[in-house]
Amino acid sequence: MKLIIQSLAIGLFIVLIASCSAQDGISLKPEEREVFSQTEPDSVRIADTESKYEIIIIEPGFYNWLVSIAKPEGYYSQTYLENRNQLYVTNWNQRALQPADFGGGDLYIFPIDYDPQVDYGYEVNYKLFNYFIYFQRKYKQRLGPWLPRI
Repeated sequence: MKLIIQSLAIGLFIVLIASCSAQDGISLKPEEREVFSQTEPDSVRIADTESKYEIIIIEPGFYNWLVSIAKPEGYYSQTYLENRNQLYVTNWNQRALQPADFGGGDLYIFPIDYDPQVDYGYEVNYKLFNYFIYFQRKYKQRLGPWLPRI
């Protein structure tokens, strides 16, 4: 019995090590690396005229990444985007409010006011979601339990 427990413990340790090394293994295509190396600021306005909500993201390369690399509008359902955004915002805000605990430095300057009870519309959710994916890939951060994929 002791041998079985030791074998399971060793097996779990190996799986844990393998999964940790795979988590850092986000593969970037050359086009994405090129976008991430941009230094000229560009901005993306995220707004919904019906809900009167607006976010402006000023991040070098994000607009180019959004139009050339991100999945197109309509690829994800609004429900999917809202669920992911709720998780990403929760983790983002935790890091913004406790920067010493997360070592984010200047990455998490402001918390994001996102209420899951509000219908922000598809465009706001789509662009916010893609900013989170862009951010995680560019700065090698994890705001959720899964790898940020495109």
